[in-house]
Amino acid sequence: MENSQIIFIVEDDPFYGAMLEYYLTLNPDYTVERFETGKSLLENLFRRPIAITLDYSLPDMDGETVLKRIHKENPEIPVIIISGQEDISTAVQLLKNGAYDYIVKDANTKERLWNSILKIKETQELRAEISQLREEVREKYEFDKAIKGNSAALHRIFSLMEKASKSNINVSIHGETGTGKELVAKAIHHNSTRNKKPFVAVNMAAIPKDLVESELFGHEKGAFTGAISRRIGKFEEANGGTLFLDEIGEMELTMQAKILRVLQEQEITRIGGNQIVKIDCRIIVATHRNLAEEVQKGNFREDLYYRLLGLNLQLPPLRERGNDIIVLSKYFIEEYSKKNRVHKISLSNEASQKLLSYSYPGNIRELKAIIELACVMAIEDTISADDITFNSIKPEGAFLLDEVTLREYNRRIIRHFLNKYDDDVLLVAEKLDIGKSTIYNMLKSGEL
Repeated sequence: MENSQIIFIVEDDPFYGAMLEYYLTLNPDYTVERFETGKSLLENLFRRPIAITLDYSLPDMDGETVLKRIHKENPEIPVIIISGQEDISTAVQLLKNGAYDYIVKDANTKERLWNSILKIKETQELRAEISQLREEVREKYEFDKAIKGNSAALHRIFSLMEKASKSNINVSIHGETGTGKELVAKAIHHNSTRNKKPFVAVNMAAIPKDLVESELFGHEKGAFTGAISRRIGKFEEANGGTLFLDEIGEMELTMQAKILRVLQEQEITRIGGNQIVKIDCRIIVATHRNLAEEVQKGNFREDLYYRLLGLNLQLPPLRERGNDIIVLSKYFIEEYSKKNRVHKISLSNEASQKLLSYSYPGNIRELKAIIELACVMAIEDTISADDITFNSIKPEGAFLLDEVTLREYNRRIIRHFLNKYDDDVLLVAEKLDIGKSTIYNMLKSGEL
């Protein structure tokens, strides 16, 4: 038997100890070992039993002293006190000091002891299950597993995400709609020291303006019409963990001032209440807007902007991630096949080239929709170019309409054609009528 299946019995009465040992060993899942003194028990704690039954009156020390020594050595071990005393105050004091149960020696001892052991087993199995689930979640959100792709642009994001996960600095994520901002926020949280606490996501654009304060800070019963009970806000819900405020640029100025105060004071007050609630949560924000420009326009507070900025992650649009389009496409195909229980679907070369030729104004979200439709339309488990349908509501090349510098326009155009022609620098230089050295220099500097 492994040590994790050992139960220790501490009993100075050999006959009573043998009776308990016999009763517990009726279950073949456990081995039982007996000790007659507190000293001999403490010398064997390193073997990590799943439970200890402890006689309150031992020849060398009392049960309370042994209990304290056990908890000092390993507070995770459940200790069941078995005593001839029916003193309620003693039992209460031992339970306050961390005893798992207090059982009086009588005709019902064996049954009560077995029930306690069963509860301990259930608790330990639940803990093991939770630990396994946490490990599965952590593995799921490892950067290269949560976010699919191998492009240089994505690896730069991975590097910044790793730095973010190793500190408590606020993080601001910028990028176009559909680039995976919430997925990045979750990955940072699940790889940080806060991963055992909640990740709470709030989409500021989806909350009616008159409900934002209640949603974030909570309210007391009777605070307003319809407040029939106390409600905990998102800041409290995320306490100890991470609060992700998506589309932070949609927040009104009055609410921005309240958020700023919360971030400065690290405390909130529920609507309709007077109690100050201390909070400790990491803030990650995301937006598709240029917050610096919003500050200049007077739509976003400058002091809040600098408070939230922290580590800035600029997620690249899908059109700038080259072959990641194919990596993501294959991932979505596999996901579709599993979900719909169909045979593995492949992607033809012609379909791949067609996918690479498009600019994806809707980014990853749009690509997923395109691939799911292609899987439905595919004949004989192979997606052809004809199965790929682009239904964007934005015109092809709409990404060129942003108000950016001429150099940025040039960079986007070159990146678009490199994606389209499979990074063939000579062909792209010919198509755009520019020198190939211009493209090579931009690639070398990391600009493309």
